[in-house]
Amino acid sequence: MPLGAQLLLLQVGIVLTTVLLAGAVAVQHQHDQIRDAYRQQVLTVANSTARLPSVVDAYGSPDPAAVLQPLAELLRAASGVTFVVLTDDAGIRYSHPDPDRIGEPVSTDPSPTLAGEVFVGTEQGTLGSSLRAKVPVRDASGRVIGAASVGILETQLAAEFRQEAPVLVAWLAGAALLGSLGSFLVVRLVRRRIFGLEPEEIARLLETREAMVHGIREGLVAVDDKGRVVLVNDEASRLLGLGDDVVGRPAAEVLDAAMLPLVGGDRAVTDELVLSGERLLVANRTPAVVGGCRVAEVLTLRDRTELSSALRELDGQRNLTNTLRAQAHEFSNKLHVIQGLIELGRESDAVAFIDRAGGGQLLDGRSLAAVADPAVTALVLAKAAVAHERGIALTLAPGTSLPAGSGDDVVTVLGNLLDNAMDATGNGGTVVVFLGAQPDGGLVVRVDDDGPGVAEADRARVFEVGVTTKRPGDADHGRGIGLALVARIAARRGGSATVTSAPLGGARVEVHLGALAPAMAEATP
Repeated sequence: MPLGAQLLLLQVGIVLTTVLLAGAVAVQHQHDQIRDAYRQQVLTVANSTARLPSVVDAYGSPDPAAVLQPLAELLRAASGVTFVVLTDDAGIRYSHPDPDRIGEPVSTDPSPTLAGEVFVGTEQGTLGSSLRAKVPVRDASGRVIGAASVGILETQLAAEFRQEAPVLVAWLAGAALLGSLGSFLVVRLVRRRIFGLEPEEIARLLETREAMVHGIREGLVAVDDKGRVVLVNDEASRLLGLGDDVVGRPAAEVLDAAMLPLVGGDRAVTDELVLSGERLLVANRTPAVVGGCRVAEVLTLRDRTELSSALRELDGQRNLTNTLRAQAHEFSNKLHVIQGLIELGRESDAVAFIDRAGGGQLLDGRSLAAVADPAVTALVLAKAAVAHERGIALTLAPGTSLPAGSGDDVVTVLGNLLDNAMDATGNGGTVVVFLGAQPDGGLVVRVDDDGPGVAEADRARVFEVGVTTKRPGDADHGRGIGLALVARIAARRGGSATVTSAPLGGARVEVHLGALAPAMAEATP
């Protein structure tokens, strides 16, 4: 059965059931009200009759029936009741709607009333079943001298109820019809809101949407026009480090400060680099439009952390290739000189020529031995080879010492600082590296160069994403990211990163890394 039919039948069923129950209660209430009204009427007439002075005086006359019968009929006609019966203290009638029954005992037990009690209820009499009230008649001294019985036939009550019932039924039928019409309008509204789809179709669409949103390799974050997060897929949660309870919360509470300008404002966001935590992301923003209205902003995120590192390495390899290509001819000439000296038997001159040509060690072996972490040692050797080919003197400062297990953070920090220093100093420059451990378990990474340095006004800004002092060139991949990443790693480790002037005349970048927590230290390779 279609959803619309189900909803209509369900709501009409609810309306009809409610109307029927309410109608039954209303009918019973109306019936009770009619009976209460007649009960009060007969009791009032009976009390008035029993206390009427002409009635009490008639009991002392020689023929009470001759006085009471016309008086009772007058009261009956005036009050609209079925009968007004007056009896003596033995239950013998003095009045009755049927004059032939005057002088006969009443058909019901008169003893409780003659004993002074008041009775209101339904009894079977000579005229039929009736709702009646019995009240004792008392003389001036208070003695019971008779009884006044006033009643209305139950058939009269039923006839009046039947007269009132059609009006009540008409109102109930109108309520049922109005409720059914409202149910039909509600069904139309619901169908329009769900685009006429059936529950199975909605379920399939939802399953497909969930599978697509959470299965793609790009992060998706949607923020509505009130600044609340309405959608986050699994990849976005991983890239931004979000929990499972972010949907429905304000974006300012759950997103990094660097991400907030991307989800708000009117400027276009296309392939914009943003640093979230220690991840480099490429962000794009597109509006979500429903029914011609812009309801949300959708931010797509791609992880470029590994790609950025690869591009930086590619830039270094490109520079190294260019340097080797330029020096290839010179090396060929030097080999010819060495070959000629050997053929002439002048081996000692050949060795001396090789030494002058730069065939010595790249770094002092004793200084490098103090660096116990193999990953850091390999990084320093690789950077030293690149520096040598670029004509840069890379040395380790006296006192350099690094314990084993220092972690990948040192590799990332030192690699970025060395790349920046070698780019700044250029061919013929000098770079000095200091690595040291602190008493509290923290580490110090310091790199000095003799390049142009960093202006004092820019020393705080260089740690922001997108800020760089390098000149634009062909190898601009990831510019303005390295120092920002270094600063975030330092902050995560409870340390700091600063830029000052170096004794060599260029820039000194000094990074303090706090001690690793025991769990992190055990996990570090």
